[in-house]
Amino acid sequence: MSKPIVAIVGRPNVGKSTLFNALAGSNIAIVKDTPGVTRDRIYADVEWLNINFTLIDTGGIEPDSSDVILAQMRDQAQIAIDTADVILFMVDCKQGLVDSDAKVADMLRRSHKPVVLVVNKVDDFNRDMADVYEFYNLGIGDPNPICASNKLGVGDMLDKVVSYFNTEALEDEEDERPRIAIVGKPNVGKSSLINKLLGEKRLIVSEIAGTTRDAVDTAVKWDGRDYVFIDTAGLRRKSKVKEELERYSIIRTVTAVERADVVVLLIDAIEGVTEQDAKIAGIAHDRGKGIVIAVNKWDAIEKDDKTVYKYRDEIRNVLSYMPYAEILFISAETGQRLPKLFETIDMVIANQTMRVATGVLNEIMAEAVALQQPPSDKGKRLKLYYITQVSVKPPTFVVFVNDRQLMHFSYTRYLENKIRDAFGFKGTSLKFIIRERKDKEK
Repeated sequence: MSKPIVAIVGRPNVGKSTLFNALAGSNIAIVKDTPGVTRDRIYADVEWLNINFTLIDTGGIEPDSSDVILAQMRDQAQIAIDTADVILFMVDCKQGLVDSDAKVADMLRRSHKPVVLVVNKVDDFNRDMADVYEFYNLGIGDPNPICASNKLGVGDMLDKVVSYFNTEALEDEEDERPRIAIVGKPNVGKSSLINKLLGEKRLIVSEIAGTTRDAVDTAVKWDGRDYVFIDTAGLRRKSKVKEELERYSIIRTVTAVERADVVVLLIDAIEGVTEQDAKIAGIAHDRGKGIVIAVNKWDAIEKDDKTVYKYRDEIRNVLSYMPYAEILFISAETGQRLPKLFETIDMVIANQTMRVATGVLNEIMAEAVALQQPPSDKGKRLKLYYITQVSVKPPTFVVFVNDRQLMHFSYTRYLENKIRDAFGFKGTSLKFIIRERKDKEK
């Protein structure tokens, strides 16, 4: 059985993200005194008393709002409620009981799920308890006073949460699902792509660039195989990073790439590949991730028999440092070539985890040296003694030589190309570690 899911819900700005971060142990959710900062729900794994569960942070519920973003946040919270095993309903002690709290309580009652009522911002339990008792009027159970910012009362609250779990059915399973990060500039169609894969509006999609501020984990099943897709905030050029929230999002994109096995860089076919795309791809390249370049909105382009080649050449030119990346032309809106996207992701994952026998590697290296003599300097020639693969994700090779200074980048690239000619390794970077070994040690 999968881990229990706990959703934190409540109206905006009651401290949901502060509690989420306190439990997750890191600043996963954006915390700011601006109502509506957490727009999409985000996930974290939490452990309490040796029991693991998944925590969902949601956008605040504004029951009667007509604002397009707030209305969609309400829909997001509803999906979280539907998904959860236990609901943490958070209210604000300092603001007191308001009409919106009563309306959210009505929503939760209809869900027929266990609800733990959490009264946040209780700085002094002796002084503030009279204000806490007011929340009995919601008719949704005993209020649990906490102060999320300094973790007061959080332990008692978690005891109450885990008491609702069916602990006998819980199994500690390692998550081996491939993790795919969707990255790209704002408004390129990242959320639309995941929504198309899911067949449901899991992520907020709107024409407002930068709607997705948080990285969101979404489970997707395709052709019997499970994947986890990480939708990320669109990266902007630094000159456009005026709002603090955008800075959080840039950090989050880097973090999402770190967590991923494969990165899908989404490029807007209408705009073409840009310098900003190159910077985003560089984050994935530097971290040795598998990379797929997906040109989105391909259905909106007027095409002839040379269009694909023109686009491909342009991408290869701008992203010249990663010639190994796979390129696809898709449409998130129509679903064009999405099966091919999964085929490519599977192939890249296989290449990321491929291991080559040491004997075969040394044969390839010997042949490469015979075809092109290693460089020399001041009468001293580079000697390559031995090569072996030491790890995967990315495939990493150690090359033993007589002098590291003589192993120029160009010769390392030449050796890499020979290995790629033999084994492909499409979609993944290769890492080479050069070690020095003197002739007498050989």
